[in-house]
Amino acid sequence: MEELGQLKRALIDSSAGAISGAISRTVTSPLDVIKIRFQVQLEPTTSWALLHRNMYGRSKYTGMLQAAKDILREEGLPGFWRGNVPALLMVMPYTSIQFTVLHKFKTYMSGSSKAEDHIHLSPYLSYISGAIAGCAATVGSYPFDLVRTILASQGEPKAWNQIRYSGENGTSDNNLSSFQLFICGLAAGTCAKAVCHPLDVIKKRFQIEGLQRDIRYGARVEQGAYKNMYDALLRILQAEGWAGLYKGIVPSIVKAAPAGAVTFVAYEFSSEWLESIVTRS
Repeated sequence: MEELGQLKRALIDSSAGAISGAISRTVTSPLDVIKIRFQVQLEPTTSWALLHRNMYGRSKYTGMLQAAKDILREEGLPGFWRGNVPALLMVMPYTSIQFTVLHKFKTYMSGSSKAEDHIHLSPYLSYISGAIAGCAATVGSYPFDLVRTILASQGEPKAWNQIRYSGENGTSDNNLSSFQLFICGLAAGTCAKAVCHPLDVIKKRFQIEGLQRDIRYGARVEQGAYKNMYDALLRILQAEGWAGLYKGIVPSIVKAAPAGAVTFVAYEFSSEWLESIVTRS
């Protein structure tokens, strides 16, 4: 009975995680597309940086509103959901693995599978639990993240034909209201993106190395442009300054807040719904 209970719990966690991830990703896809366009653009993405025109070529995107208008005009509404299919194939296993591993690890550390007992874990153990869950989810979903980045970054005309394709760590507590879950998700998502954004920029640059793009989108990242993560960090700093490591930070944070909030709330409702189904069966 204990094994059956653990199996049901894992099934509920993984299913609720997949559902919440899919809802969150679809809702915030437009912001994600804009963020990726900024991250892979070697030219400045802010108007003030364009004052040094002798240092850079023409910038395709220089602000969120301008980027949104350009994408809408050139690619239509579908442009904001470019790469959303592989994004869903990425985020659904990501959040599924994340919430399953998170609950399992917290159960092990607390000696109880009850969510109300998990809140008594120390902040250190909660952090370790979230980090392990995030690592496991990233490894499991990375191939789809690569495809999503390529599709979302290329614009029109497409160099690749359409392929049929932040994690923020969270916890579930049955004693929290939907509004509290929303606030927790908002805070967690915003903090995580602000701290990790430079690494995300470097990851995106590696993912699009050698990708052919129309010349109007500016310089492309040549194959072998970066030797490793440290080399990429130095080269971006030298060529683009600190602003280069934070390209896309505004749409990233704007996206992270609702994405984290929607994920938390959707997970809670999905989990309760699935539990009611399992209980009746």
